[in-house]
Amino acid sequence: MMTPITATESILQRVDDAIRHGGDSIAVMDRIAALLHESIPHYTWVGFYLLEGDMLTLGPYRGKPSPHTRIPLNQGICGAAASQQRTVIVADVNADPRYLACSIETRSEIVVPILFDGICLGEIDIDSDQPDAFGASDQSLLEAIAERMAPKMRT
Repeated sequence: MMTPITATESILQRVDDAIRHGGDSIAVMDRIAALLHESIPHYTWVGFYLLEGDMLTLGPYRGKPSPHTRIPLNQGICGAAASQQRTVIVADVNADPRYLACSIETRSEIVVPILFDGICLGEIDIDSDQPDAFGASDQSLLEAIAERMAPKMRT
């Protein structure tokens, strides 16, 4: 008897398909942003930032427009995740002085760096209008996606 596919496994299969058949890295990021935004209700803003020198530059995203199209590495939660090369989860953005406000509705955020051979290439940034929206399952899913994306972004 086969085990049913979990939602996470289904999303990762669709990510793998997008990477295999998606064209260049920007097209793949766009497909993955759309997939995550449409598939996970508490992901109200989903975007990619690309590291260019010491600046994070906004790539494909889904959700309301962000005023933060370029973020220095020493600023914000995005800058912290890229600089420290580790996932940052913020349960209450209003309680974190690093938070760069994008939307008054945003309550929590997760940022996952995309690393290749110890080098940060960019990151996945997700906002939620729900407080404390991100847990271990979100972190595992997004880190798996970042790991899959890294070789595509390197080319």
